[in-house]
This record gives sequence, C-alpha cells and structure tokens, in this order.
Amino acid sequence: MSESNLAARSDGLEGQVSGARVIAQALKTQDVNYMFGIVGIPVTEIALAAQEVGIRYIGMRNEQAACYAASAVGYLTGRPLIVIGGSSERSQETMGAFQEFPQVEACRLYSKFSARPSSIEAIPSIIEKAVRSSIYGRPGACYVDIPADFVNLQVNVNSIKYVECCMPPPVSMAETSAVRMAASVIRNAKQPLVIIGKGAAYAHAEESIRKLVEQCKLPFLPTPMGKGVIRDNHPNCVAAARSRALQFADVIVLLGARLNWILHFGLPPRYQPDVKFIQVDICAEELGNNVRPAVTLLGDINAVTKQLLEQFDKTPWQYPPESEWWKVLREKMKSNEALSKELASKKSLPMNYYTVFYHVQEQLPRDCFVVSEGANTMDIGRTVLQNYLPRHRLDAGTFGTMGVGLGFAIAAAIVAKDRNPGKRVICVEGDSAFGFSGMEVETICRYNLPIVLLVVNNNGIYQGFDTDSWKEMLKFGDATTVAPPMSLLPHSHYEHVMTAFGGKGYFVQTPEELQKSLRQSLADTTNPSLINIMIEPQATRKAQDFHWLTQSNL
Repeated sequence: MSESNLAARSDGLEGQVSGARVIAQALKTQDVNYMFGIVGIPVTEIALAAQEVGIRYIGMRNEQAACYAASAVGYLTGRPLIVIGGSSERSQETMGAFQEFPQVEACRLYSKFSARPSSIEAIPSIIEKAVRSSIYGRPGACYVDIPADFVNLQVNVNSIKYVECCMPPPVSMAETSAVRMAASVIRNAKQPLVIIGKGAAYAHAEESIRKLVEQCKLPFLPTPMGKGVIRDNHPNCVAAARSRALQFADVIVLLGARLNWILHFGLPPRYQPDVKFIQVDICAEELGNNVRPAVTLLGDINAVTKQLLEQFDKTPWQYPPESEWWKVLREKMKSNEALSKELASKKSLPMNYYTVFYHVQEQLPRDCFVVSEGANTMDIGRTVLQNYLPRHRLDAGTFGTMGVGLGFAIAAAIVAKDRNPGKRVICVEGDSAFGFSGMEVETICRYNLPIVLLVVNNNGIYQGFDTDSWKEMLKFGDATTVAPPMSLLPHSHYEHVMTAFGGKGYFVQTPEELQKSLRQSLADTTNPSLINIMIEPQATRKAQDFHWLTQSNL
C-alpha cells in the first residue's frame, strides 16, 4: 500500500491528508524516531500522527524536561534537537490571539534555524532543512513553527512531496600543512597534555583518539562529557591531577573542547602564560576564542585525529613515559586519590559525599549510563564515578543548567531499551537539583523505565541544616526571615515521590543501607527505584587548588 493511501485512510478523507500527518511523515522521512513533549491545543494531533507513522512519543510533565530529553537523544543518536511549536492561527495574527507571540523571531536568537512553513506543502522541505541544519557543522537546535490552523487543515495528498532523508554531515579535514605543524609542536613539547571534549564524543572519535594517546604515550584529561571517550581508568588519564596538568602543561591539544568557563578560558593563573594550544574543532568561529592558538585544525574531530596519526605513523614518536612531567602528574594523582580515599573511609554519620560515591562506584555496572546534576553532587561525583564507554555520561555541561537530570535519564533509558536492552541508567541528583524536575518520576513509572535514581540529600543548596538546628532556628522567627536562602526542609523523604507512582523507594542513612538498597535496585531490571541518601548537611568538597571562578562571600 502506498504512503499516499496510508495517509488518506489515516485522515479519513479520500485523497486528503492533514497538516499533522504531513509533519509526522516528514519527520519520519528524516530518520527522526523519538518525540518528547506535552500535548495540548494545537499540537495533540501531531503527537497522535507521529505514533501512527512509527515515531516513539514520550509524554513528559514539563516542557523543559521534554527539551532536555530530546537534546540528550540527539547527542546519543546523532539527530539533534528539533523543536516543533504550535502558534496562533494565521487569520488571527496581530489581533491578540491565544498565546500570540513572535516565536520564529525569538527562536532565531537561540537556534541554528527557525522558520514557519508558508503552506502545508512547504512543511517537508522546511523540516528537511531543520534536520540538516541541526546536524551539519556544530550540531544545534532548530525550530519549526506550526500555525494552529495547519494542524487539522486538509490538502490533496498528491500535492505533498516528501523530501528524501538528508545526507549524513560531510566530513571535513584540516589543511595538511597545519596538521604537519601541529605534529611538530607536539613532538617538541616538554609537558604535553591532550584534552578530550564532548565534541570528540559526539564525533565518535574514540578509536582514533585512543590510538593517538597510546601510540604517542600522551597524558590526557577528559572534560565532564568527554569522560569515557577513553576509559577513565586508563593509565594515561590524569583527571586526578586536573589542576596540576592544566597549570603546567606547555602544549595542550584540544580535541572538541572549548576554552570556556569549564576550562577556565585558557588563561593564567590556571595555565602557563606561554602555553601553546593546538585547537581541533568543527566550528571555525570557535578557533581562537579567548587565547590565540599555536595551531588551528578546522575539521571533523575523528578525521583530523586520523590525520595526526598519519604524521606519527610516517615518523614515529613517543613522549618519554619516565619524564619529569609524568612523575609530577603521577605524584599529584597519587596524593589526590589518597585524600579522596581518606574522606571516603570516614565512618562518621551522616555520610559525606566521598563515602557515598565510593560505595556507589563499587557496584556500578561498567557499561551503565551515568547521569548527574547538582552542585557538589555533580562536581564530586564526576571525580569518583568512572566512565568506561563513550557517550555514557550526561550532565549539566557547558550551561550548568539544573533540571536536566531526569530528562536526560529518560532519554538514555529509552535509547538503551531500543539499542541495548538490559543496559542500566543511573541518575545521580542533588536534592535541590531533583526538585527542578522531580515530577518526571511519574513519567519514568508510566513508561516503566528501570532507572535507578540516587538523591544525595544534604537538606539544601550547597549546604543545609539538620532537623534539630532547623527547629531551633524557627524559634527566632518565621522561616521567610530566619532560614538561609539555600536551606531546604530537613529530612525530606523524596523516596515517597517514587513509591507514590508505583516504583521502589529507599531511605538510607548508613553505608550498609546504601549498599543493600543499591544492590536490590540494580538486581531489579523491571522497575524504577529512588534511593534517598542522607548525608552530612555541611558536607563539602576537599580543599581545591583554585577557588570557583565565580566568587561568593558565603
């Protein structure tokens, strides 16, 4: 049966097709397989049509969480975020229509492409361009605006011409002379360092980068979402000496990592004033931001890394593994790891962050997805929880946005269910971060996604108060005048949010309770669970070499 007949029969009018069905089929033709959203007028019919053509629809409880989930699926599958938004009817423009707003113009500020189709017949080409724009060059979100009257408007099925699926992104390579120069700079380095960014993970450059690191015996440092491109426990990983590595390297190879706030802008005192950066990026506009690079390599991370490998294949070179630089890094790693283990081994109750993450790490499956958000929860967690596979860590990333955790976890669980049944998703949340999207627990239970949620609960934002201190404080006045702004209600039972919707909930206060509840949660492959882990309200990170880049008097 032809697609035209399918469309006609689906819409119930012989030879006619609705705008909703055209949108759905155009998305499916562009290899879009997942849709996240919240339905309402006028987009409900679009979601129904998407299901009819074979697109998986996941209904969320919050629009932010829906976008977070869709963006995570884009990262995991290579089909970045396309936002389909309903807008007021064309005949009511400028009249003060329901929720009338210049959506196309507003979205141009934040997306790579933003457009409203001029007709239903134009929808397939607009959607093809949106998908193509989202995956070509640096990936990014695109917006397609759908007037309300388009959704149920019927047109002749023969007037619709679907555009075939856009071609995969072209693979660009760096100039040969620049590659030779980069190889020369690396060969002459006294204290080299490779930084592996999220761009390298997205580019699926893990094999070529691993070969480069191992063949040249270079130390490497992953950014938060670059973790796992090369396994965290690789002998060349110097993440445990991050500050020392950044501060004293004389040549740094940036593989899909930006010199933004996460890497301290590439500036002193976090770096040497004369450090030489070799910047590899797919985005020309990114090259030279904040620091003038010694060499720029514009192109696909995987392709450019292979070009570098060719240079070292022609003229083999290895950085001496017994150099003074390696000695400095190993000593710093050893001392930092010893300090973390000392903190983790403390027997005092309530537990601290390091104790919690040490026991979690012991039981984590090596192939699991780790999703994380929070302040100390995320920062400390990424130093303890190991990633062994690429694209298996999802966290707040460049924008440091709270609320991403449950949407990311749902996305990872949906993709895992389709591609790797049985693979687990562990979502590690601070108690404050959990509050941003906690209602998505219902979504998790509705779709029966066996996600393990860990809420590391210190009763506050950064720090909180125990129950006795809280009660004592309230004797001096109303909570609105005496409770510090970062405090949350002590001893909150977040596990009841999970049990309210049919999942498993655990309230734990000791290492033994944590071990038991995590073991039970991981053994249960059919139900979601939430482990509410009480920690010391004043717990914090171990002493840092440098202060957080945004200063506070607190």
